[in-house]
Amino acid sequence: MEVVKEIVSLISAIFIFLGSVIALISAIGIVKFQDVFLRSHASTKSATLSVLLTIVGVLIYFVVNTGFFSVRLLLSLIFINLTSPVGMHLVARAAYRNGAYMYRKDDVPRQSSILLSQNEFNSPEELKTRAKLREQRREKLYYKENQKLNK
Repeated sequence: MEVVKEIVSLISAIFIFLGSVIALISAIGIVKFQDVFLRSHASTKSATLSVLLTIVGVLIYFVVNTGFFSVRLLLSLIFINLTSPVGMHLVARAAYRNGAYMYRKDDVPRQSSILLSQNEFNSPEELKTRAKLREQRREKLYYKENQKLNK
């Protein structure tokens, strides 16, 4: 019986360790990525997985070693996995509607970028006008779809 507890404790420690490693990778991704959308991907996907692994490891440890099943851990597991992606989706959607910078491979500075003028890069005014144009296109599309549905 003691051997089984040790094996399960080792498995739970592996889950907790993997969760912490993935959280570290998530933190590095948040720092290294260039724009809001890539950072939101790093923060939701890997951070949610790291929390999942950590909480599962803790839940397994407490069930086997102390015989204590925590409903709070189970509920936190469920709510974090439901709310984290939805919340970050709303943040990314708001950033898109406000004309946030979107990283493209063509935007990577090259050695010849010294010769380019500063007008090549987007100013805040250009980002705002781009966001307004997107909203106008979206409203036109929404208006056309509503007209089709009303007929």
